[in-house]
Amino acid sequence: MSEAGNSGTDQAIQGGAVAYRVLARKYRPANFSELIGQEPMVRTLTNAFATGRIAQAWMLTGVRGVGKTTTARILARALNYRTAEIDQPSVDLSVPGEHCQAIMEGRHVDVIEMDAASHTGIDDIRDIIERVRYAPVSARYKVYIIDEVHMLSTQAFNGLLKTLEEPPPHVKFIFATTEIRKVPITVLSRCQRFDLRRIGAGALVAHLSAIAGKEGIAVDDEALAMIARAAEGSARDSLSILDQAIAHGGGTVDAEAVRAMLGLADRARIVDLFEHVMKGDVAAALAEFRNQYDTGADPAAVLTDLAEFNHLVTRLRFVPTALDDASLSEDERQRGADFARALSVRVLSRTWQMLLKGIPEVQSSNRPVSAAEMVLIRLAHAADLPTLDEALKSLEGAASVPNGAQRSSGTPASSGPVSPGPASSGPASSGPVSSGNGGGASTVAQTRMPATGGAQTMRLVEPEPMPVAFVAPPEPVVETPPVPVKSLADIVALADANRDMAFKVLVKRCVRLVRIEPGRIDVSLTADAPKMLLNDLTAKLRAWTGRNWLVSLSKEEGGQTLAEMESTRRENAFLDAKSDPTVAAILARFPGAKIIDVRIPDAPEADAVEAEMPVEPAADDDET
Repeated sequence: MSEAGNSGTDQAIQGGAVAYRVLARKYRPANFSELIGQEPMVRTLTNAFATGRIAQAWMLTGVRGVGKTTTARILARALNYRTAEIDQPSVDLSVPGEHCQAIMEGRHVDVIEMDAASHTGIDDIRDIIERVRYAPVSARYKVYIIDEVHMLSTQAFNGLLKTLEEPPPHVKFIFATTEIRKVPITVLSRCQRFDLRRIGAGALVAHLSAIAGKEGIAVDDEALAMIARAAEGSARDSLSILDQAIAHGGGTVDAEAVRAMLGLADRARIVDLFEHVMKGDVAAALAEFRNQYDTGADPAAVLTDLAEFNHLVTRLRFVPTALDDASLSEDERQRGADFARALSVRVLSRTWQMLLKGIPEVQSSNRPVSAAEMVLIRLAHAADLPTLDEALKSLEGAASVPNGAQRSSGTPASSGPVSPGPASSGPASSGPVSSGNGGGASTVAQTRMPATGGAQTMRLVEPEPMPVAFVAPPEPVVETPPVPVKSLADIVALADANRDMAFKVLVKRCVRLVRIEPGRIDVSLTADAPKMLLNDLTAKLRAWTGRNWLVSLSKEEGGQTLAEMESTRRENAFLDAKSDPTVAAILARFPGAKIIDVRIPDAPEADAVEAEMPVEPAADDDET
């Protein structure tokens, strides 16, 4: 409810005791002009009411605390607005009407609020359907407000459809939900949908500052920015946090108290930690993290804030106007802009990915401090590693200088960034690079931040590309003859030679050969064969044999798979062994004995047998 409607009512006497009303209820909006951050919805409703195009149902969706239930009550108030001068629906609610206070307090007989979380069944909807036939008692419209409507059962939704599509003229429905995707499309199509936006940090800061002024509470700007950031676009959450901060600070709110209350890290110290990590200074990064942890910061929260600052720096490279965000501190603005000019997008993207992977590790670890320190160590170590394109440039630069050529600086030329080794004590910089053809030397200066304690430097943006003086001629290509493939056994042997065991197993188990000739193979597949097996077979044959293959799926059944051949041979060998008189005598002499393996010594006809039924030669359990 608004402050206008609550003057002198923020404290109520109940049983001789003073009952305090929390800020979220005391300053709850009572009309459309007090809603913050929802201008598109207010404009649409204003035009609809002005032209008389009032819908029979509305669907309000958005995250928690943006004002869905409050908007529903204001809308019910607008539908039933009546004063001595005005007796029609109106969005101008500056003068309280006949039904306004009862509706905003949730006690009007014709405005029925129902929580779908506790009334999910078809019986509750039947009750609504029975009552919509009756005219309102005193108001213009009977309004049904159903909160968290996505909690209704499928039967309840289906029961509501007919009434929702053709309600009596005196009935209006207003639904609110945080899970719009769980609402059936048949219901959504019968409603006007309004997506209530998250409230921007700047609007929240201004709103909290105005309320703190009305309450006579001293709050510094940094504390308001921290509260707005923690609320994540929710007005109710921001007021709840402000209420808690007022109680925590004993009537005053400062940044340190809010930081301690929420378990947050100092934003300036987060920037310091980011700088240590980007410099590769592990010792300084770990020391800064421990200091923040000792002051009450949660390890996962520290890494989350580090990821947010990394995102801010990356965003500033493309959207400089992001510095106007009211939730940013002055330190974040100045140093964030400096980092955005100095760090490359590749390094920032790599840091972002590592933090996204590291934060869940810290949250799920039973030793979060140690896990967070390991994440920081990985980040600091990766800050000195070249990215893929830098490594390729470095190799190209090394290849461009012929053996024995003299370099003006006495050091190898490299197109990648130069970092000091462990023994380095001064700032790192890239030296001049000489051309390999004896021409004049050209230099590329690379901006760097000095490393402390002999640590590695951060990866920065090169102001201009490195010149390449000499391009080595390409190595002659030696063509290798194609590898012959005449059977499935040859394909299995190729997979074995290339150590692709998974593909080898799939070929033996899933492929039936129909016909094969140079460059072409027709096969059929078993029912459990992967869908991409033919594509994989084509690609691997091309890579392993040095020629293009046409692999097609035949309608013919084809022969047995290699696995089926091996199984048949093994079964025949067991049958032959059991029928052997000597083996039968042994089995009879030792009750309970059984044949577990059959191995036949090399025989003259072994080569002929293998030619007919190829099997894997290295398997211990095959017949040989």
